[in-house]
Amino acid sequence: MHLPGSISQRASAHAAQRCLLPLTIALAGCTHVAPAPREAAPVAQVCPDGVPAGARCLRGTDSARAPYLIVVPARWNGVLVMHAHGGPTLGEPKPARADADIQRWAVVVKAGYAWAGSVFHQGGVAVRSAAEDTERLRRIFVAYVAKPRRTLLHGQSWGASVAVKTAQMFPGSPYDGLLLSSGVLAGGTRSYDFRLDLRVVYQALCHNHPAPDEPQYPLWMGLPEGSTLTRSALAARVDACLGVRKPAAQRSAEQARKLKTIVDVVRIPEASVLAHLAWGTWHFQDIVHNRTGGLNPFDNAGVHYSGSSDDTALNAGVLRYRSDPRAVALLHADTDLDGGVALPVLTVHAIDDPTAFVELESAFRETMQRSGNADRLVQTYTSDHTHSYLSDPVYATLFAALLQWIDHGDKPSPAGIARRCADFEAQFGAGCRFVPDYQPQPLASRMAPR
Repeated sequence: MHLPGSISQRASAHAAQRCLLPLTIALAGCTHVAPAPREAAPVAQVCPDGVPAGARCLRGTDSARAPYLIVVPARWNGVLVMHAHGGPTLGEPKPARADADIQRWAVVVKAGYAWAGSVFHQGGVAVRSAAEDTERLRRIFVAYVAKPRRTLLHGQSWGASVAVKTAQMFPGSPYDGLLLSSGVLAGGTRSYDFRLDLRVVYQALCHNHPAPDEPQYPLWMGLPEGSTLTRSALAARVDACLGVRKPAAQRSAEQARKLKTIVDVVRIPEASVLAHLAWGTWHFQDIVHNRTGGLNPFDNAGVHYSGSSDDTALNAGVLRYRSDPRAVALLHADTDLDGGVALPVLTVHAIDDPTAFVELESAFRETMQRSGNADRLVQTYTSDHTHSYLSDPVYATLFAALLQWIDHGDKPSPAGIARRCADFEAQFGAGCRFVPDYQPQPLASRMAPR
């Protein structure tokens, strides 16, 4: 596949090998490949705060207008980690996003890996586009920095699906393995169903999103185009109905009852209700208006909601929608995964992740099984109660285990990874909380099937 502004295979084959930017170390056997003219060289700049001392930072904007950041440690081990960030972020890409990413993932550089992260040129739920940006940045690194000994894909949260999609779309590229952390790995056609459930259950209880005196719209739309609703205004509405920003003791009996109904029926923690409502508002708006041509990709026509004090009344009161097959096909093509990844894949997920449910890992294992690649997948779990970041020694351990698997064929086990993590705590601090025997339930146990 040819990418806008990327190095074509023919150009790569005939490009002169030359060194354009000196590294802080010499890598035996590395080669430097001249890029296609459309990709400008990155520029050396001061590193963001939090980057390990001595690292070299390079910035640029690729030919698709995606800002990016490259960080090479003072003692580079020759391995490049291509980072696909979570989100997705809506709106125009901002270079500062890459600063926040490397500050969060500074452990990658501390452990000796080079790190490269694209901000992605197209904001919103656009997985294939983000995969193209990731591959484009890899080629920029090879062209202007060095040819790595190994190249790993690391996807966090929504970026985990970007990493898998990148491996699927560019099987001829020299990616050697994937690390997927806290991944949204069931594809857009399954991962977001519960947010439609949240929208309809919330509206049946609260009647204020939209409010009665506002134009009504189907909730699968997220918001109408041109809506001026702000996040602070939504938060005020949710707080008025559910008291989510108040201590539990300060909620009214009615607020407590409604909040408990949402938690029990939609099966999300009460602390995550506001965040998931926001994603089911603005991310749904992006999907429908920018990805599916205004058509509905979400369905709850046959869903039976349970867990409330009166399920019969609840099911009679929620709004029902039937998806449009054309919209489903569009969302499927962009966001769903087929498991066609003939590479070692290592995943980690907090058992009590409040954002990307751990049951998504069951869906991903089924995907890898259907593709015949289940033997290339090792999944690990921790006892954390968070989503965005687990701990430095956890990630250092996983990257090391992945490289051992790639370089020597030593396929890791969850128990072996848990034991090995203790060795990394001396360098990276405490934080090993692996649960080797844990296995998640099927996704249908967490999201109402449809």
